[in-house]
Amino acid sequence: MKLSNYFLPVLKETPADAEIASHKYMLRAGMISQSSSGIYSWLPLGLKVLKKIENIVREEQDAAGVNEILMPTIQPADIWKESGRYDDYGKEMLRINDRQDREMLYGPTNEEQVTDIFRRSIKSYKELPSLLYHIQWKFRDELRPRFGIMRGREFLMKDAYSFDLDMDASRTTYNKFFVCYLKTFERLGLKAIPMAAETGPIGGDMSHEFLIISDTGESDIYFDKRILDLIDIDKNLDYENDLSTIVSSYQDFYAAADDKHSEEEFEKSVPKEFKSNTKGIEVGHIFNFSSKYSEPMKANVLNSNGKAVPVHMGSYGIGISRLVGAIIESSHDENGIIWPDSVAPFAVGLINLKAKDKDAIAMCEAVYQDLISAEIDCLYDNKDDSAGAKFSRMDLIGLPKQIIFGNNSIKDSTVEIKDRKTGHTELVKISEIVSKINNN
Repeated sequence: MKLSNYFLPVLKETPADAEIASHKYMLRAGMISQSSSGIYSWLPLGLKVLKKIENIVREEQDAAGVNEILMPTIQPADIWKESGRYDDYGKEMLRINDRQDREMLYGPTNEEQVTDIFRRSIKSYKELPSLLYHIQWKFRDELRPRFGIMRGREFLMKDAYSFDLDMDASRTTYNKFFVCYLKTFERLGLKAIPMAAETGPIGGDMSHEFLIISDTGESDIYFDKRILDLIDIDKNLDYENDLSTIVSSYQDFYAAADDKHSEEEFEKSVPKEFKSNTKGIEVGHIFNFSSKYSEPMKANVLNSNGKAVPVHMGSYGIGISRLVGAIIESSHDENGIIWPDSVAPFAVGLINLKAKDKDAIAMCEAVYQDLISAEIDCLYDNKDDSAGAKFSRMDLIGLPKQIIFGNNSIKDSTVEIKDRKTGHTELVKISEIVSKINNN
């Protein structure tokens, strides 16, 4: 994409209401535009990152054998009354009436909706386990939206749901999602620590939050540093194997968020040299809640004895739009964002510092076409701006590599390639640019 054709409304100054790095940089880099309190439009640069994260999450769900569906944003209140949550959920739920005066709601989560789908479709234990997920926008009417998309009212979320015959089978499924989440966050360039957590309004008796370390996190986290060594797991793990040993290995090391466990217990459980008490950002949450929803909603199957029994369920959420902010919080510097390769909106930025020189324009155009032909996603800065403006803009948006076409490029047929993360630069022959980018 040529920058002259790209909608990239960057800001020189940080908006006054932006308090944390992700909010500041997403606004300044032209990734989002505020529509109303806690609600944002996603602009081209932000949408590209959002879609890349979404695709990685989708690929890992598919690899784990989870079936993708798409549920509506608007749900009938009746199914929430069946589960008993309609009056309990609170003011975060946006409640509406349609023109026939039927009570409806904008879904903050989908346990009831997916249970209704399941009970209409599955009747026998032979069709279990059944694993479903969707990626959909949700709305929770936060009292004080803040920190941009990190604590917004409208957000994009992947939520998956499992249906099993009994608790043992349900725990096996829970372990599968536990490992799937570790693999997903690793692909996103994050070390997400699984921590024992409260189940909250979702309910259930087993729950883990996945948190990344960040000074701007809203959660106080206490953990044994040795748990970080476990996160680099085998990428080719077979989900058909017994995953319980992997999950139990994390339980050997203390990790908890907020007040799930007392500070006193943390002090007693972890040797001094391995103690870590810091802040964290939640990026995922998994729950096993047994028959909390299946019993009141009569989501039953016939077991091997022909008896109707309620299924055992779990839910598994990843905040996709929240992850955009979380990645920025964990990967930025004073100049802007530093994207991991896997989610960068463009792999490289091509900067022409001689945008008025016809020979330079022709040579940059040839390089740009070579990159496109090699399927290297490139943002070509062909604007007639100062060198300082070009460099600061490219650092701000955080593309992994910058190809700089400068004063010596025409004479020597070389360009400078800069690594955004390390700041390291090297001279490369124009004829070798594609191979250099592909090999890094």
